[in-house]
Amino acid sequence: MKAAVLEGIDQLVVKEVPDYKVGLGEVLVRVKTCAVCGSDLRIMHSGNPRVKYPQIVGHEIAGEVVEVGDGVERLGVGDRVAVGADVPCGKCYWCQNGMGTNCAINYAVGYQFPGGFAEYILLNELTVNQQVVNLIPDNLSFDEASLAEPLACAINGLEMSQLGVGDTLCIIGAGPIGCMMIELGRHMGATNIIVIQRSQRRLDMAKKYSADHYFLSDDPDIDAKVKGVTKGEGPDVIMITCASPEAQEQSLLLARHRARINFFGGLASTARKLNISSNLIHYKELTILGSHGSLPRHHKKAIKIIDRGMVHTAQYITHRFPLDQIHEAFHAAESREGLKVVVNP
Repeated sequence: MKAAVLEGIDQLVVKEVPDYKVGLGEVLVRVKTCAVCGSDLRIMHSGNPRVKYPQIVGHEIAGEVVEVGDGVERLGVGDRVAVGADVPCGKCYWCQNGMGTNCAINYAVGYQFPGGFAEYILLNELTVNQQVVNLIPDNLSFDEASLAEPLACAINGLEMSQLGVGDTLCIIGAGPIGCMMIELGRHMGATNIIVIQRSQRRLDMAKKYSADHYFLSDDPDIDAKVKGVTKGEGPDVIMITCASPEAQEQSLLLARHRARINFFGGLASTARKLNISSNLIHYKELTILGSHGSLPRHHKKAIKIIDRGMVHTAQYITHRFPLDQIHEAFHAAESREGLKVVVNP
């Protein structure tokens, strides 16, 4: 089969690799769509301790089951499925108590387990048993369903941030996940949604998702403008959905007292350290938290949300490429010319 294999830093090669052989409890899926995530770009350029070369990356996946191993009962040949990324080990304290994103092993598709930038993906017994792979309704396209994975991460983030009915939600970073949080936040009860973005082009693209206010992050009057649309208080919840130390620092200045601030966007290992006054946290009684990845239950919810039209994932896809053009796909994602880039092997 053909696959895009990461052989080292900035060494992504499309080539023929041996076909998978399906074993006990495993499921073989013909990949129809694998979307490009920002973490795929970071893995390619900077590596990741969980990714050992050579490896097939890619974790936002949808496809069709073509073979199942002995012992598999929940899935069958012909099933249309979407695949989550995070795979609980099922044995540690965190996984057994429903908090698998804190697992020390932190298994994930496209990291320790081969990913979806390939014609086929073999889902091992653990991935199948932990219900990381889920059926998708017939009315959803594979492209739409592949975005259940990033949407699941957005659900986890807003859930952990305790977004509630009547809250003001501020999203710093208007990329695909930031825009998903506009739609999702509205359904979760946010009555005032503010979006802050560095580039005017991305800010304009985000306007189709109908937040209440849109501001550029480098506006010298940003603090006054945010206070002006929140009755002088600031937002209740701030989600930093970009990989920016500046945005994380800015969030503490914008937040209202007792706000919840989620450092959702992971920083590159080479990013500078934050320069913040801890007195802001102390006197405002702020809650600073982080969230990453998702649990299998979030992935199931994401599929339902997409199916109900609550988050319109079809609108996010602006570029499509075949597997042979994966370098062009990665370039399109890095250029931020659109929102979501998908590869159709």
